[in-house]
Amino acid sequence: MSHRAPAISRGVSSFIWGLVFGLYIWLGGLAVGVSGATAFVFGAVAGFLIFLLVMLYGADEPRRQAGRPARRAR
Repeated sequence: MSHRAPAISRGVSSFIWGLVFGLYIWLGGLAVGVSGATAFVFGAVAGFLIFLLVMLYGADEPRRQAGRPARRAR
């Protein structure tokens, strides 16, 4: 019996990536002395762009299952 991770849609995982990195940029900006509003805007824009990039280019091609022969085209 093999255990697999639960399936998570691409949109949810893209949102999580964008949210986490947006927060990271916002808090990093605050840590280095950028004003709160400017850091928030940079974090929000970067988070949105990261969301879009992961949504568009973040999916792997599905793998064939081991042990099953490939179907032949007839």
